[in-house]
Amino acid sequence: MTYIAKPKIDLPGQKRNVLGLLQRDYEGSMSTLCAGCGHDSITAALVQALWELSIAPEKLIKLSGIGCSSKTPAYFVKGAHGFNSVHGRMPSVATGAHAGNRDLICIGVSGDGDSLSIGFGQFGHAIRRNLNMLYLIENNGVYGLTKGQFSASADPGSTAKKGAPNLMQSINPVATAIAMGASFVARSFSGDREQLVELIKAGIAHPGCALLDVISPCVTFNDHEGSTKSYAYTRLHKHQATAADFVPAAGEITAQYAEGEVISVKLHDGSSIVLKKADSDFDPTKRSSALGYLEKHRDLGEIPTGLLFIDEDWPEMHAIYGTAAKPLNAFTFEELNPGREALEKLQREMR
Repeated sequence: MTYIAKPKIDLPGQKRNVLGLLQRDYEGSMSTLCAGCGHDSITAALVQALWELSIAPEKLIKLSGIGCSSKTPAYFVKGAHGFNSVHGRMPSVATGAHAGNRDLICIGVSGDGDSLSIGFGQFGHAIRRNLNMLYLIENNGVYGLTKGQFSASADPGSTAKKGAPNLMQSINPVATAIAMGASFVARSFSGDREQLVELIKAGIAHPGCALLDVISPCVTFNDHEGSTKSYAYTRLHKHQATAADFVPAAGEITAQYAEGEVISVKLHDGSSIVLKKADSDFDPTKRSSALGYLEKHRDLGEIPTGLLFIDEDWPEMHAIYGTAAKPLNAFTFEELNPGREALEKLQREMR
């Protein structure tokens, strides 16, 4: 991948976060994606969210697989740890990294091809283990690197750039994740920065696997009439299920919602997600309600966005496995190798 450094220009009056960092300190290299690609808008939202959360770059690990989406980690927080894995295997690498150092904030960036085709099994097990990470899918419905074939998320009846229709059913990542037992499921649109930034913040703060599916139009192969992943179609058919505000633990609640329409979900670190329900019959804390809502709007050809489901009671991976509170990479050799006697005792217990 070609690395093109961004020029640094000092402008007077630039704001700094509580770490004293500028927003540009959370940028990476220049993007080599097509001009207008939705993925670059997602990158901009990630930069803004991480800067506003004042996350130290060295506390962040960013991972990806293969595809246009998997270039994204090169474009934000150049000072973070990063790993570009093989096709569809990002969740395995994320699991190993987080098992070794649970104190890292983990962001995995994937695509609809990377996660819903070759990596579908990996996608499922990241959810099953409730790996503490933001699992972000940049969903454009095509294989952009191989010139625009339908991906597994392409809707039946949608057409390719040259007019061929898709005759297969699609895999809906948000419905699949909810049905599999995910603890945080959201959807947004790359063209809706205001919503996307708040969902990224909430997903990072969530103690578990936070799936964020982002409709991200491919301007080269899937932005034509007949596509259901185009800018025009998404803007016309997106339906906001919840309006979300992320309130940091030390922050002041500024959201103002009408009485009876608000759900406030408290997170483990004292932060809150404040939700306004668009429809009175939608409850983002009940799986059956969320799945029924998605199906109803799918029949209408609409794309529900916002925080679609959350369960704060489901334990994350380290709690499930009962691992040590101290990161594994901080243990000494003696702690990790207690000796022959301890090993024999363990073996006796297994007989």
